[in-house]
Amino acid sequence: MSIILDKVNYVYSQNTAYEIQALKNINLKIEDGEFIGVIGHTGSGKSTLIQHLNGLMRATSGGIYYNGQDIYEEDYDRKKLRGKVGLVFQYPEHQLFETTIFADVSFGPKNQGFSKKEAELKAFTALRSVGLAEDYWYRSPFELSGGQKRRVAIAGVLAMEPEVLILDEPTAGLDPKGRDEILDQVAKLHEERRMTIVLVSHSMEDVAKYVKRLIVMNQGSVMLDGTPGEVFAHYQELEAVGLAAPQVAYLMHDLRKHGILAQGTATTLEEAKEAILQAFKK
Repeated sequence: MSIILDKVNYVYSQNTAYEIQALKNINLKIEDGEFIGVIGHTGSGKSTLIQHLNGLMRATSGGIYYNGQDIYEEDYDRKKLRGKVGLVFQYPEHQLFETTIFADVSFGPKNQGFSKKEAELKAFTALRSVGLAEDYWYRSPFELSGGQKRRVAIAGVLAMEPEVLILDEPTAGLDPKGRDEILDQVAKLHEERRMTIVLVSHSMEDVAKYVKRLIVMNQGSVMLDGTPGEVFAHYQELEAVGLAAPQVAYLMHDLRKHGILAQGTATTLEEAKEAILQAFKK
């Protein structure tokens, strides 16, 4: 399974005085089972990019292929695609609408054509997988905290059993504990189900900790694409476009500058700890 973007462009308000090119000649391949982070300043094209991955937005030009099939072909079932490539929006309120949490999470599978019993079983499994206590399942989703609403929104997508899970700023506005709980659950899903994850985030520390590949968007184009270590080694270029590397990356740079470390591109505390201990052992 893979998603391929071939020379994708997207223009808002095309042929008007308000025309803005949000995506510029994007070429990407997302392989099965990858855990990818997408970062970029506000207006860089992150959200526009991910809404193309499941056909929610249609490219102005260029092609998008899912498992080798052109999603823009006339007879392609884009409704089915959205069940396979699930998108969790930044604000969970945009996805929650039923009277109870359980009904909300059951809605997606029912809409896919599953029986009431099958849909409820999928909802049960999805809610358990995001760690939401059963005491909450029959409450209104609008009585929940921000972190709990995000769990429900993720469960609603997981109930449709997607092959790809896309999350747009899933930890925005959460405290550190809530942020870690959500991302730990996402990492667990990736590990246990080998699910492809695409995570959009403003937090450099979060992407450094969780993702294996990092894509940097700038002015509608892919600026950098590599491992977190490779990308954050370009911290000066990132700073020039309003971004930064994790604090640990700056620490490692200073240690190398002062000759304490010969080399090292640690981007998390654990990686830095290991590199420093190894340096002092020598």
